Parts: sequence; structure tokens; C-alpha cells
Amino acid sequence: MTGNELSVQTLENWLWEAACKIRGPIDAPKYKDYILPLIFLKRLSDVFEDEINRLSQNYGSKKMVEQFLSDDHNLVRFYLPPETRWEAIARHTTGVGEYLTDAVRKIAKENPKLQSVIDIVDFNATAGGQRIISDEVLKDLINVLGKYRLGLDDVEPDILGRAYEYLLRKFAEGSGQSAGEFYTPSEVAVLMSYILDPKPGTEIYDPCCGSGGLLIKAFLRSKEKFDDNPSFEPVRFYGQEILHATYAMAKMNAFIHDMEAEIALGDTMNRPAFLTPAGALRKFDLVTANPMWNQDFSQTVYENDPYNRFVFGFPPSNSADWGWIQHMFASLNDAGKMAVVLDTGAVSRGSGNVGSNRERDIRKEFVEKDLVEAVILLPENLFYNTTAPGIILVINKAKPADRKEHLLLINAAHLFEKGRPKNYLPDESISRIADIYLQWKEEEGISKIITKDEAARNDYNLSPSRYVAQNGEDDTLPPEDAVIQLREAEEERQKADEKLKAILQEMGLWKN
Repeated sequence: MTGNELSVQTLENWLWEAACKIRGPIDAPKYKDYILPLIFLKRLSDVFEDEINRLSQNYGSKKMVEQFLSDDHNLVRFYLPPETRWEAIARHTTGVGEYLTDAVRKIAKENPKLQSVIDIVDFNATAGGQRIISDEVLKDLINVLGKYRLGLDDVEPDILGRAYEYLLRKFAEGSGQSAGEFYTPSEVAVLMSYILDPKPGTEIYDPCCGSGGLLIKAFLRSKEKFDDNPSFEPVRFYGQEILHATYAMAKMNAFIHDMEAEIALGDTMNRPAFLTPAGALRKFDLVTANPMWNQDFSQTVYENDPYNRFVFGFPPSNSADWGWIQHMFASLNDAGKMAVVLDTGAVSRGSGNVGSNRERDIRKEFVEKDLVEAVILLPENLFYNTTAPGIILVINKAKPADRKEHLLLINAAHLFEKGRPKNYLPDESISRIADIYLQWKEEEGISKIITKDEAARNDYNLSPSRYVAQNGEDDTLPPEDAVIQLREAEEERQKADEKLKAILQEMGLWKN
């Protein structure tokens, strides 16, 4: 993070002030529908101003640049007509709603990639013959949102995702959606970009991309590596998102960063968007994702799958973690690698149980086929929707020779700094964890390399804390994971009861 970026606390105070300006005219869950498009408009305007400043260094003056741009919009990545820029909007005092609506529609017309993305809100809308938000309230909101610059060097890359996460958590908790379903802390996304280490020409896919944060960090990593050599083939990005609001933000983010990105709207698990002409899943070099943890899916999703994704087994209905993993694995080409953020229970649930356990049995298949390369245990209290630690699971279809038949387990539980309101991974911790993974090494109290046989002896429990203990910590099953195991056992009991009933009916020993 640079010194110019908004701190989390400053960002949240700013968004709270903005929300207070529209408190009353609309319901709290709708705050984001008006605030986020304006934040995007402000960001577009500031990034465009940065472009003009950059060009003016070559052409001598901003006036000269404006003249060139009026004749040739292709000199810049995107073009904003003068009347649509934040400076002009901030000066406007009458007919504000109509002016704003016209501005976003002009921007969408000028930049076709933003159609149905930036222009989805009518700031002049009425209900029952009255304006939903008056010009006076809109003017106050514009004044608040104009407090900070939002250029590429001023704020974190996924400022839209961070803002959405805060507004959803603060004002829309009763709407049935959790921001934690998609939002990944910035430093975790950076760490994953180092782990995936994209090469020139790589195609990277996120099947539940949210606002695009993981793809953005992978993009920035590729720019960091290859920008000095423009002859390198660019990295290309693909994402799918089920929620329209977050899909729109992913499109906005890709647009602002000039990424070669294709973002699709839809339900990945039921209707994956990226298919071959023959209707099979498209294959990618890398997959990065943070799906909703322990998501509920009906067994029919797995049983009736037309894409042959769930070949290692069906996960329980109440925890889709290993369903998502199998979708991602099926989306990798033969030399592909994936890094996915999950609940810690995904790598330990079911181990030590007597008899069969679906998650453990799927995990066993991945281990025995030598596909699991690494598991990284993250610190507690990094994620907004839970204080629980997560893990990063790395699966590699083409392990290097010196890594075959082995797994690297990294316990990064203590490599954090205290923050408000959440802990975070400092830069030195990100570098340390990435170095341990990339160099594939053991470090006392942090990492351990185990064999497949050792994983088998531990009943395929891959929790790093089991192998790399710190300060007497134990590997006790968290309550939420115990509940999932209980539900799975109940599912199995019901199936057994149904089979027994069918047998007894055939024998004439069962009466309804």
C-alpha cells in the first residue's frame, strides 16, 4: 500500500458520511445502488485526469491535449466528454438528477464496454409522482464523494469492491447476502497472485469473481513482471459472477485497469459461461477464486451435471467447498494450477471419522493422485464476514519433479499485524509466505513438507496446524465444522433409512 491510499478507517468514515446524506429518502439496503455508481464515476474522472496529465507532459499543455482528444478519442484508453467529468458535475446546482443521468448515459455511449454497467441508475427517477432522491440530497452526496482523489495511485485497485463490502455489511445485512461471499482482503489477493505467478500469454479464470479483486491483483502482478518487455504476450482474464451488482463492478474494474478481460453474468455451478464450441468446459492455465464458504447446493447439482466435473465424489449438500474445487479442477488444462481460498474445515473435515465421509474421501482422491501441492493457513480475523481463519489450497496438475509425492504445509497463523477493524498481512509476511512456497522449503515453526504417505497416516487431514504447531495450538474442530459433519451424518442416515425401507417393502415387511 502506498502512502497516498485511503486507510480502511478513512474509507469507512467517508462512506458512512455519504450514506448519512441519503438516509431517509431510500431504504438502507439501497444506499449502495446510488453511492457506488457515483464512486465509479469519480474514479473514472480521476483516472481520466491522470491520463490527460500524462499526455500533457508529451504535448506541452492540457489545452493542447484536450484539442487532440476532441479530434481523436483513441489517444486514451477511454474518453469522458468534458460535461461528464467530476469537475463539471460538482459545479452543477440545478437539475442535478437529470444531469447525472445524462452524464452516465453519454459515458456509456462513448465507451460501449460500459453500457448496462455505469448507466443502470436513473438519478432522476420518481415514485408516486415524487423524486426518489431530490437534487438537494444528490448535491450533498456529490460534495461528500468529491472529498478524495480516486486515481490509480490514490486508492487500492479494488476500491469499488471494498466500498461495496462495507456498504453491504453496514446497511444490507438483512438482505440475505453476505459481502464475504465474494470479497477477498487485498493482501490475500496479492499473496495468491505471487503463488500463481502468471507467465506471458497466461489465461486466468475466476468462476466466482465478485468485484474482480483476485483477477486485478493477478493483472497487476503480470504488469509488474512484464511491463518492461512489451513484446510479451499479454495475460488474459476471465470471470463469472452470479450477482448483477458485483458483476457490474468487475466490469468497471476491468475497464479502469485496461485489462484484457471477459466477465460473464450467471450461475457458474449450474450454468458455466465459458464453454468450448462442443459444449465442454473451457480449460485455463490458472484458476484463482474465493467462493462462498460452505455454500448450500442441492445434490441434483452434482448428480445431474452435464460437464463431468464431480468425478472425485459428491460433497454434502451443506458444504460445496469440494464441489467448487472440482469445478475449478475441471477448468484447468493439463499443465494448469489453481489457488482457492476456503474455510479451514475444507482440508480437515471428516478426517478421523469412523467409516465414510464425503469430504475426506474427495480429499483423499486429490492427495492420492498427487494433485495437492500446498495448503497455507491464514491468520484469524482477516475476512469481514467471519473471524475464522481461512486457508489457501494450491492444486497443481503439473507438479515439478522435486515436489511429486509431497505436499507443502505453511502455518501463517501468526504472521499478521493487528488492525482496525480487521487484522492484515503486512508486506513482509506476504513476501515470506510467497518465498517459502516458491522456493519450496521448510522453515522452523512456519512450514513443513510431508509425503503422501504421511497425509494418509493422518487420514488426509491437511490442516497445517496439525503438522506445524505454534505456541501449543491444537487442531480442535471448530463448531461450524462440527455442525457440517453432523448434517452430513444426518444426510447419510436418511439415505440408509430409505434403502432399508425399500428392502423391507420388497420383503413385505414394511407397512406405510
